[in-house]
Amino acid sequence: MTAGRTVAGRPLGDWRVDAVDVHAFEVPTDGPEGKEQDGTLEWDSTTMVLVRVHAGGRTGLGYTYGDVSAASFVASKLAPVVEGQAVASPPALWERMGQQIRNAGRPGLGAMAVSAVDVALWDLKARLLDLPLVQLLPAHHDRVPVYGSGGFTNYSLDRLADQVGGWVEQGIPRVKLKTSREPERDPQRLSAVRKAVGDEPEIFTDANGALGRKEALYWARRFHDEWDVRWFEEPVSSADLEGLRMLRESGPGRLEIAAGEYAYTTRDFVNLVDGPAVDCLQADVTRCGGITGVLEVAGLAAAQHLDLSAHCAPALSAHAFCAVRRLRHLEYFHDHVRVEQLVFDGTLSPAGGALRPDTGRPGLGLDVKWADAEPYRVYGTRPA
Repeated sequence: MTAGRTVAGRPLGDWRVDAVDVHAFEVPTDGPEGKEQDGTLEWDSTTMVLVRVHAGGRTGLGYTYGDVSAASFVASKLAPVVEGQAVASPPALWERMGQQIRNAGRPGLGAMAVSAVDVALWDLKARLLDLPLVQLLPAHHDRVPVYGSGGFTNYSLDRLADQVGGWVEQGIPRVKLKTSREPERDPQRLSAVRKAVGDEPEIFTDANGALGRKEALYWARRFHDEWDVRWFEEPVSSADLEGLRMLRESGPGRLEIAAGEYAYTTRDFVNLVDGPAVDCLQADVTRCGGITGVLEVAGLAAAQHLDLSAHCAPALSAHAFCAVRRLRHLEYFHDHVRVEQLVFDGTLSPAGGALRPDTGRPGLGLDVKWADAEPYRVYGTRPA
């Protein structure tokens, strides 16, 4: 039991959170004309909300991706909950935070704010114990397979081909592109991707809920039959559980239906596995309640004999999802890779098609590069 371990001559259970500070950085995209597009959304920047939790002379960090309002949510609702509390059991503080935000809004922004604080608490505990986070968790794996993800709908064919081809050159055997914003363009885009990666790598597609049920079924069949696509993510809205079930049951047998990135509470995941509505479940550690939330979802997936795939945030997910027994893979997402490499020292690079947590550094192994991040600050102040 780690609670009995000593830190600086004191039992871990004696250490309490000294302070919480919150920061946010908004980083412009590098897409054409400064924008990126998927099936249903266009954006020109990505915002990271960074939380730091302090105790015993150590600092743990966590973060989420979303609106800057998540930063003020942490400061006003969650920091008072964890300050002064024991650091030994992050799940106990996760429970307290969930109770605190009941009337403020638990799904969505509330869950994202809790996720960032929960990750920071786990990172803090690992740093106090001088352990890499993966060794503090009930790990089933020492690495997480990845797939390259980007392929935005406003990319030129040349840029699309260069991006997916670059991932394959790095040894990543799976690539994903966004589809269905203008479905009539997708055949040309998929042909360019298949030509760029060759016959062996797997091709994944993500409609971000852009299609209706019948239209999604039509494209599911074409994607599979003409380009050997094996993964169709959110062909319809993830709120359309009946539509997802219809596609899972009526679509090509080797084309998997996936969803879960917008699941915030355990009930959201129960809805997706009840039936089930997906062939492979997804979870985002920065949205579903942090590491404590991922552990809960991992148990649900295993009980339903479903694999769990990590959605984005690779610097966090590489540690968290080693603790997932039914692990499938991790989305190595272009936007998040860029932001994490900008903000942190210690980010991971794929090797052999996987991310392996660095066991030579405590916690997540991340240190903030304040000077590099500062030009993008939209919330908080730089630590002295």
